[in-house]
Amino acid sequence: MEYLPNIIFAVILILGIGYFTRNVKKLIRNIKLGHKVDASDNTSQRWKNMAYIALGQSKMVKRPVSGFLHVIVYVGFIIINIEVLEIIIDGLFGTHRIGQQVLPESLYGFLIGSFEILAVLVLVAVTVFWLRRNVIKIKRFLSSEMKGWPKSDGNIILYFEVVLMCLFLIMNATDMVFQEANSGNIISQFIAPWFEGLSEGTLTIIERSAWWLHIVGILAFLNYLYFSKHLHILLAFPNVYFGKVEPKGKFNNLEAVTAEVKLMMDPDADPYAAPPEAAEDEVPAKFGASDVMDLTQIQLLNAYSCTECGRCTSECPANLTGKKLSPRKIMMDTRDRLEEVGKNIDANNGEFKDDGKQLLGDYITNEELWACTTCNACVEACPVSIDPLSIIVEMRRYLVMEQSAAPMELNNMMTNIENNGAPWPYNQMDRLNWKDE
Repeated sequence: MEYLPNIIFAVILILGIGYFTRNVKKLIRNIKLGHKVDASDNTSQRWKNMAYIALGQSKMVKRPVSGFLHVIVYVGFIIINIEVLEIIIDGLFGTHRIGQQVLPESLYGFLIGSFEILAVLVLVAVTVFWLRRNVIKIKRFLSSEMKGWPKSDGNIILYFEVVLMCLFLIMNATDMVFQEANSGNIISQFIAPWFEGLSEGTLTIIERSAWWLHIVGILAFLNYLYFSKHLHILLAFPNVYFGKVEPKGKFNNLEAVTAEVKLMMDPDADPYAAPPEAAEDEVPAKFGASDVMDLTQIQLLNAYSCTECGRCTSECPANLTGKKLSPRKIMMDTRDRLEEVGKNIDANNGEFKDDGKQLLGDYITNEELWACTTCNACVEACPVSIDPLSIIVEMRRYLVMEQSAAPMELNNMMTNIENNGAPWPYNQMDRLNWKDE
């Protein structure tokens, strides 16, 4: 019976990490459904972006209030969880505050004291975030795509953080050995009097309960990430690293179209030569994208990295003028469809079976796509370098090149370019007539 708590702890730890690993494998598999992209260029710039944007939170603090509070939560939560190492060692080997025994008293006291201060700051920041969402009701949190689960998810994660920080402080406040050492109990010393008058056994039960709930809560939080927008905690760094490093206004060219143009412009090419025969089982390349499998792996990583903060939508000129487009919804729809495809694969023994649905039409409408002005405001605003515009452009390509479903205005323009060599409906000979008016 002496080792029973250690065995229970080990089982909980293995189950928690095992389930998390299983979901990470699903995540990687889903992302790999997209087309591979060579991101081996500009390595130094990519590392700089990751340090400056992901680690340094440079884009987040452009909105000072929410940015500063997010930095507190981000730094506080990450640093406080360093203590998880101590909890794991104590849980597996039956020790109690192993750090207090192996580290110099002053260093251990400094670390725990810093953790306690950060825990209070996290509680303050989380409270402000909750008020902004539920009392002040900031406009970007009230969009149609933020109803139901997205709204609940945002609040659930705040409740998670409140509970974990409170458990951490209560654990310290009721730990008699820690309080008697009077080193590092900067905040918990003011909480300890709340428990005065309780017996030593009761204090031990409270401290042990808080300890167990804290570690179980952290494992639950870890596994909740896969189902939450807070997956960006894990994916923000790789997403920023693989983010676009070329000028934002530069669009990629389709390889099939580029090859055809080069062939047409090659003076040595035989115009009467038959095209090379394709393999019998080769599927013709699709122009643009109509479903998540037509997107790139980076675009699918973008979808999973979306924080649903709405900064992209709040900067979108189309959305601000009342049009249906919301860049945030584009990313959320892409992620939802990708999850649906992943569940389809799981249900069919690793093989995707056509479900009669696709991203275009069932999730994202033509109206949303054509409302975009391709201004890149959403890309510039995103704090983790997500590129909703690239998905919009690929789906527009599909509409134009596969379905000939461009808006009438665009069809007129392309017809004018074909007939007149310019977007305007005037003969080339009449272009300078304006000077005589």
